[in-house]
Amino acid sequence: MITRTGPGRLIRVKERMNGAMYREILSDNLLPSARALKMKRGWVFQHDNDPKHTARATKEWLRKKHLKVLEWPSQSPDLNPIENLWRELKVRVAQRQPQNITALEEICMEEWAKIPATRGEARGVEETTTF
Repeated sequence: MITRTGPGRLIRVKERMNGAMYREILSDNLLPSARALKMKRGWVFQHDNDPKHTARATKEWLRKKHLKVLEWPSQSPDLNPIENLWRELKVRVAQRQPQNITALEEICMEEWAKIPATRGEARGVEETTTF
């Protein structure tokens, strides 16, 4: 999750994600991150048109949680603000040269936590992200 107040939780996904796993990630991380970031009511959730994001069960989960979701144009990955943050994280991680998967995960978490809130200010919308 990225917000104008800073990044939320970053989690590692160890297997291929499906709709059920996506909803579990949302359940375990989206609302707790929003609370931890002290986000006020009325924020807008943004995700793209990945099939697990647009699945009926996901839409129903979001509706039941009373979350406002930004409509997203199809075939528009270049509009996704998280891509800039992923690029920054990749550069930061590469500079530290992790030697194994454990170090990679630790460095990713450390560097994610260092990303300043100003990185999200221009975006104006929230997004859940997974790693």
